Amino acid sequence: MYGRKGCQIVKELASSEKGQLPPFNSDLFEQVVAECSQHHLELQSLIRKMQEEGLDVQIAKNADHHGALIHHLALVRNKRCLMAYVYNRADIIRSLVWKIGHVLPQEIEEKLNHSEEVYFKKHSAALKEYMSEMLVDLTVDMIPPKDPYIKIRVLHDIGEGIVLSDDKTANFARHSIHFLKRTDVEQFISRGLMEELTG
Repeated sequence: MYGRKGCQIVKELASSEKGQLPPFNSDLFEQVVAECSQHHLELQSLIRKMQEEGLDVQIAKNADHHGALIHHLALVRNKRCLMAYVYNRADIIRSLVWKIGHVLPQEIEEKLNHSEEVYFKKHSAALKEYMSEMLVDLTVDMIPPKDPYIKIRVLHDIGEGIVLSDDKTANFARHSIHFLKRTDVEQFISRGLMEELTG
């Protein structure tokens, strides 16, 4: 049945948890693209046949006209399904910059296809360039903190010589505890390398 695979690819994305990115289904995506190509060829063939018979494609209401209409509508529907799939994935990818920063964890990067990886890198670079021109970091908390300093624990060994905003360096060894500016450690917390200690 026409359009079933296009519908399936949209349902797959819709069934995933909101804000979560399922792996890119390249097999199904390519099948929908192939179905679109087939519809296009059939549509061209029917229009050519009608023109050879001397019929006006716009006016004639014979079986070929209705067949061409079905192929055209199926092609448009598949195209809309593919666009919805790509657009919604791009929307989630754009939101990743705000949630986890400019570097994607390996488990998320594996879910992207090559075009999406390039898209994320270009979007991230544009955002970085804008923030450096405006001298503001837009990726920190949108709600002002009660205290600019927080107590954190390092969950994974990050290394030493990390330069902080006050031009001091820090050694972020695993399980070490620090009292630092929120803006200095926010990127590490969002990437799961540190945790904020409360209380």
